[in-house]
Amino acid sequence: MPLTLDATRAAGLVAMQSFVPEMGRQYAAGRNFDHGMGNHTSVSVLSPYISRRLISEQEVVTLAFSTHGAEVAEKFIQEVFWRSYFKGWLELRPQVWDLYCEGLNSDLGSLNLDRGLRRDVSCAIAGQTGISCFDSWAVELQKTGYLHNHARMWFASIWIFTLRLPWRLGADFFFRHLLDGDAASNTLSWRWVAGLHTRGRPYVATARNIAAFTGQRFSLKDNDFANVAHGLEATEPDGLPPLLPLRAVHSPLTTRPTALLITDEDCQLEDFNIGDFDIRAISMLSSSHLRSALEVSERVLDFENAALVDAVARSKLEAIHLRADDPDVLLNWALAAGVTQIVTSYVTRGPLWDWLEQAKPKLSEHGIILAEWQRDWDTAIWPYATAGFFKIRKQIPRILKEMVSA
Repeated sequence: MPLTLDATRAAGLVAMQSFVPEMGRQYAAGRNFDHGMGNHTSVSVLSPYISRRLISEQEVVTLAFSTHGAEVAEKFIQEVFWRSYFKGWLELRPQVWDLYCEGLNSDLGSLNLDRGLRRDVSCAIAGQTGISCFDSWAVELQKTGYLHNHARMWFASIWIFTLRLPWRLGADFFFRHLLDGDAASNTLSWRWVAGLHTRGRPYVATARNIAAFTGQRFSLKDNDFANVAHGLEATEPDGLPPLLPLRAVHSPLTTRPTALLITDEDCQLEDFNIGDFDIRAISMLSSSHLRSALEVSERVLDFENAALVDAVARSKLEAIHLRADDPDVLLNWALAAGVTQIVTSYVTRGPLWDWLEQAKPKLSEHGIILAEWQRDWDTAIWPYATAGFFKIRKQIPRILKEMVSA
């Protein structure tokens, strides 16, 4: 991928169309190969656009299906569904996000107090561990905001089991730098590598596997990596928390004076019936800085800002810019506009959701509700994200028939 991506829907559509010929057999054959920075030609690199819905999952899957058919494009389509699976899984077990946040705060406290840990984490982030592949990926992530999915798994495995660093600090490092980072995919992918998501089945990085799928770019030996006998499941002896119902959503009412809040959860306003509402104020809300207590990459912040600006420009509306700092900023904006409803796209579990939860009580005190649009794509998939991916995979033919081939 290039060092700079244009965070617009137009750029996302160009990137999507250019990869259409590779969405079938070529993707299935080459998707596991990491060819290195600037050479990710076997994968689409559409995730930064999909994560902000500059292009939607449904659009991408429709193109793959219509061009190659369900069987030939199976692997590509499944990869798109994985992001939706992770989001639905975390919506059904939001306690896991809360546990991550609590654990990360504890790990950051240890980082401040433990000089040795601070040194080791600094070396890992700087790409100075002496493990050539790991060091290369650390540098690539910070230079580009992207890593091949296979490299993400290897990196996380080495971080956790070979370097023996706290997994949440690694997840935080990714979240601060990944252009496509979202709370669900990032957190649950790290948990999966650690053997916490699929209990007791960690992902193990090996010299042979890395060499095979990186074109022998790195000189590696088996003893460069830990011999992993088990994952970190003993650190969570109670197992996974119980499933909860998907949270209730306030549907927007066209009869209420409305403030429109645009976030990078969904930058395709044209898919919603904005014209039916009595809109008194519009704001684009910057929230990527909430990803971490540590410094978030300027590349991530700039990409979010450009995506929001593009969403507003395409809507041909005028909007002010708000920043998610003191939650009272939302109340003051709504009061000044004289509205009783703030409408936004559905906000999934993560930092922005936590921030909005802080704002809701005061909004409610003033008779202001937070209403959300929710996409049919999510409501079709999330109820099946109760366990492993298999339950989602079984539903893919039905979803394709109902939402893509119709």
